[in-house]
Amino acid sequence: MSSRMAGSVLLRHAGASRLFSATATSPAAAAARPFLAGGESVPGAWVRLMSTSAGSQAKQEAAKAAAPPKDKEGGEKKEVVVNSYWGIEQAKKLVREDGTEWKWSCFRPWETYTADTSIDLTKHHVPKTMLDKIAYWTVKSLRFPTDIFFQRRYGCRAMMLETVAAVPGMVGGMLLHLRSLRRFEQSGGWIRALLEEAENERMHLMTFMEVAQPRWYERALVIAVQGVFFNAYFFGYLISPKFAHRVVGYLEEEAVHSYTEFLKDLEAGKIDDVPAPSIAIDYWRLPANATLKDVVTVVRADEAHHRDVNHFASDVYYQGMELKATPAPIGYH
Repeated sequence: MSSRMAGSVLLRHAGASRLFSATATSPAAAAARPFLAGGESVPGAWVRLMSTSAGSQAKQEAAKAAAPPKDKEGGEKKEVVVNSYWGIEQAKKLVREDGTEWKWSCFRPWETYTADTSIDLTKHHVPKTMLDKIAYWTVKSLRFPTDIFFQRRYGCRAMMLETVAAVPGMVGGMLLHLRSLRRFEQSGGWIRALLEEAENERMHLMTFMEVAQPRWYERALVIAVQGVFFNAYFFGYLISPKFAHRVVGYLEEEAVHSYTEFLKDLEAGKIDDVPAPSIAIDYWRLPANATLKDVVTVVRADEAHHRDVNHFASDVYYQGMELKATPAPIGYH
């Protein structure tokens, strides 16, 4: 046998011994060696590849076992995870007076109420001063394009009306809040009263969203109108709060009129008197068999109360006082 052949036999024998020694080495030790450190690099890579594939398979099985359960439609049933580190925990499940579970998170059982439908719906503030006349005719001029656009589609009209009606209370409450902070003074409860009004108007919108779905161009109109009205009312309130509240008082008078016409069409059968949405039944404590007519009736009563509050606020300013001098009608609706 030549020396060249003997050398090759020894190399093959040494390579085989290294192969077995590499497989016997722990994956951690193999991973610690450089990849280009001679003949051990390839066997070490195979060992790591095999251990990685086995580990990834185990991880996949563990993830599959820990995955949230699927519902019937294949979607994941999402569970809310509460981090108690911050000390904030979910409230216990609330129940109604009859013991059934309370399903709403946007309002609580103690925030519900029975609307006062005995309120006088015919009240009207006769404009006498120049500011009152400007406020009155401003609102009247806004009614004309609304009548043309919506005509007698009162479901969509109500949604548009509520997207506007929910703005003044929020703007007024915000500005009074900032004023209270700047002047280090209390507000007489008016911040809360105006924010209550805004929240009540928003609940009107959430209710009518269950009755009629707006079209895409109506949604676009809401965005445009809200952007214009918010800024106009913001600057109007800064310049003259008595004018701003008078405008809202007249807007609420128009809302009472619109909902009265809505009720007329419901009673005449021109609009289907469908069952009341469940959110309305819980919010206004309506009977289980309430209908859309009952919902419109209580919403109209709310608007009449907002009419009185805003005309009253404007009168307070006209008498040379600030709102903080007169206790706010909190919970008046």
